[in-house]
Amino acid sequence: MESLIYVGIGGFFGANARYLFSLWVNDYLAPRWGPFPYGTLLVNVIGSFGLALFGVWFSARTGMSPQLRLLVGAGFFGAFTTFSTFANESIILMQDGETALLLLNLLLNNGCCLLGVALGLILGHRLFGLL
Repeated sequence: MESLIYVGIGGFFGANARYLFSLWVNDYLAPRWGPFPYGTLLVNVIGSFGLALFGVWFSARTGMSPQLRLLVGAGFFGAFTTFSTFANESIILMQDGETALLLLNLLLNNGCCLLGVALGLILGHRLFGLL
């Protein structure tokens, strides 16, 4: 039961951070570059990078509390990133006939998130001496 509390607390902060950041990004970029799910893309990329970096940092530390991993990893980053919103926004683009934007969204989310993880791992290993 204690684990659920840590995941829930982290999730509360991650979900709210995602919501606020996505609103801000979309309000800023959509008027300049046109309609696109910029906020979801950026939270997914930042979250993928951040989770990988946190995972390396956590692994490099001995004696770290497993509750911290639950709070930050499963809780915060699990709620900060959002596959369901990405999938929903992709379907909306498809339904609206925005095939080019749909393909761009699919390519950017998958490619950039994988790149974010790779960069997070590389940077984490360099910063925390695990290379």
